[in-house]
Amino acid sequence: MKRIRIPGVSFSLSRALGLDQLKRRIAFETGIPTTRSGLEKKIGSFIVRSLTKRK
Repeated sequence: MKRIRIPGVSFSLSRALGLDQLKRRIAFETGIPTTRSGLEKKIGSFIVRSLTKRK
């Protein structure tokens, strides 16, 4: 059975359940990103800052 796709219309179960909004709220309040790339960027900047910090 072939699925019929309607151009411009998509459905996301996680958005429908409100998981995206919950993840965004957690990331905003804690300051910890929930995406892999965001987390890698935050850790990388922390390492660079700690190595270049002058005492």
